[in-house]
Amino acid sequence: MPTSLYRPDLMGGATLHPSGSFEAGSWQSFTLVYTAGRFGVDDTGSIKIGFRFATDFGPVQFTDPQAGGYTTVEASNDATMEMKWEFKRNIRPWSRSLYIGIVKDFLAPGDTITIRFGDRRQGSPGIRVQTYSESAFEFHVLVDAIATYDYVALPDSPKIAMVPGPGVRWFAILPTVVRVDEPFRLALKIDDKWGNPSDQCGQRVHLFADGHISGLPGSVQLNPGSFGTVIDDLRVAEPGDLTIRVTDDQGHEIVRSNPLRVVPGETGLVHYWGDTHGQSNETLGTNTAREYFEFGRDKAHLDVMGHQGNDFQMTGRFWRDLNDLTREFDTPGRFVCIPGYEWSANTAVGGDRNVHYRTEGESIHRSSHAQIAGAADIGDEDQDAHDAHQLFAKLKGKDCVVLAHVGGRYADVKFAHDVELETSVEVHSAWGTFEWILRDALEMGYRVGIMANSDGHKGRPGACYPGASFFGSYGGLTCFLAERLDRDAIFRSMRRRRHYATTGNRALLDVAVDLPSGGHLFERDPALPGVPATTPVGRLMMGDIARVNADSVDLIIDVVGSAPIERLDLFDGLDLLETVRPYTAADLGARIRLVYEGAEYRGRARTTNWDGSLEISGNRIERTAVINHWNLDRGIQRQDDTSLAWKAVTTGNYGAIDVWLEKAAQGSLSFRTTPVSGTAEIAALGIVPLVFEAGGLERAIRLQRLPAVMTGRRLSLRRKVNVPKGGEARLFVRVQQEDGHRMWSSPIYLLRG
Repeated sequence: MPTSLYRPDLMGGATLHPSGSFEAGSWQSFTLVYTAGRFGVDDTGSIKIGFRFATDFGPVQFTDPQAGGYTTVEASNDATMEMKWEFKRNIRPWSRSLYIGIVKDFLAPGDTITIRFGDRRQGSPGIRVQTYSESAFEFHVLVDAIATYDYVALPDSPKIAMVPGPGVRWFAILPTVVRVDEPFRLALKIDDKWGNPSDQCGQRVHLFADGHISGLPGSVQLNPGSFGTVIDDLRVAEPGDLTIRVTDDQGHEIVRSNPLRVVPGETGLVHYWGDTHGQSNETLGTNTAREYFEFGRDKAHLDVMGHQGNDFQMTGRFWRDLNDLTREFDTPGRFVCIPGYEWSANTAVGGDRNVHYRTEGESIHRSSHAQIAGAADIGDEDQDAHDAHQLFAKLKGKDCVVLAHVGGRYADVKFAHDVELETSVEVHSAWGTFEWILRDALEMGYRVGIMANSDGHKGRPGACYPGASFFGSYGGLTCFLAERLDRDAIFRSMRRRRHYATTGNRALLDVAVDLPSGGHLFERDPALPGVPATTPVGRLMMGDIARVNADSVDLIIDVVGSAPIERLDLFDGLDLLETVRPYTAADLGARIRLVYEGAEYRGRARTTNWDGSLEISGNRIERTAVINHWNLDRGIQRQDDTSLAWKAVTTGNYGAIDVWLEKAAQGSLSFRTTPVSGTAEIAALGIVPLVFEAGGLERAIRLQRLPAVMTGRRLSLRRKVNVPKGGEARLFVRVQQEDGHRMWSSPIYLLRG
């Protein structure tokens, strides 16, 4: 469904040359030959060659024979044809498609259409294949033989494989919090330039920890054919913080691990990293659901995973298969795999929600049966929930947790929200950053936690690069604070909002409240009916809801970043209480950061183009760097001593260009982008950004000076915070690192009688 199923065996066939495996993101040339079947193809009939929604294959173009993507089409009988390269003009998941229509003449049985993707005969470099790995990349051929615009898919379309290139970026992945003497692991992996884990590294590396780790070898050999390596059964005997440095034979540091904190053995909660939101090619993603889970577990090295396919594409059979897979992959103590689906309603009736079930075998309450209206699936249509109010009603009493999500559709939490089920909002994914959904919830008085996930469509859950397409960000992660690694503990973490979110990095964030006069912790949200049970407490952690006795509390914040920390913002609900930077104005150097951020609006077409230029007068540029530079097609395009030009987009997130100047505070700067342009005296730039508003949704250019070199990865604070009598404090922090990554703690909710 919903393309026609009429006699695909009579619709012809297609071949592709060359075939086999190709490096992701490489330039190639392919010849696809379609041979008409028993009916031929009538005058004004057509074929389409579809490609999956998320692909960044191409793009195809027909006008410049010396440029990339040049594609030619020829009919064996010289029929006149019309060609179009279209996005979202084909039925999901084959959204991108090459349309070839016959506008004069027709095809007889056995006639052919030859399509050369990346035709090199006149100087084109070819066509760039998609930038991410896929075991079966399909040229999905559909035929409108009778000229009814009712397409039939060929029974067997050509397929190739996309494989990773050489590794260029190393990762050393540790947990962030473990108990003394409990085993943990170090994972080493190397990504290629487009973010695919590479199996092409043959190198010995050396490991140095800044604390004793039992079982850690001095060196390890990585072999071609292996996707990195994992060193298991590591232990630390004493509490403390440490990292591991990885060096080559010459002693040069290749990578440093994320921070690890070892805590006393009696500590109740430790850290587990998860990505609970993404999908596979059974709906709108890439690779199979089995490959999806294998990637997250074995290549992204996650502790917790979920699968969230669009409900209106999920057949009953796939829902059962998915439940079988999560049951198979779920391994308490090693890997938590959660069954669920994405309730994918239009925003007008509630928008996207992620439904996470604690056990397999639950019913799926779809937003619609839009793409699965066949007889085998339509029988459970009475279980559908056509708006979010109906969804929450049907989920009442079920053992599940709901997350409000922003993707193509966005969740409207002001339209509908369930205090018991919908425990968190998702502020970041590969689609961008969406702090406004948290503000929507806080404006309504909801008590929600903060999560981030990938919403990965490219088969890379837990390590989701946007590639060269319309996704604007690296996918996020959620750190769950839990007693142990099993479903019960992870669901308790979700229900109590005991987690924090990041834009994909693994850093340590600890936010707590000390109550000198004591308080009472609510076992559940007091907004729920009935009188909630409480427990006397003297200390609270992120996600807690408590009634406090005093008019002020002590907020304690401890951050150990995965890179130097640029700033920390402390919020009470919608109010920014303070911005803390681990440096002062006296530390500023000859480094300017130009930040571009925001979106057009909340919906699908949120992308803002920040292509621009910058000129320096009275000073000289020594070097530059791009922050949050995920798409290799963008970034700095031109640079000389006094100017540069770049290409960039944001989708609610932010990017930046750092410029190191010859002199710290001389000359002037001017910039030009489509949304906004401006000028500034460099001496006038300081520790607080100069803001140029650009309309849209929180769009702006920000100019500020930074220290020439930043090294501080740790920030510890203690602040006295007021709790208004008869009101509520909602305390959380946002941390921003020098490298562009962000973190958000789930709020602590404090009520005072």
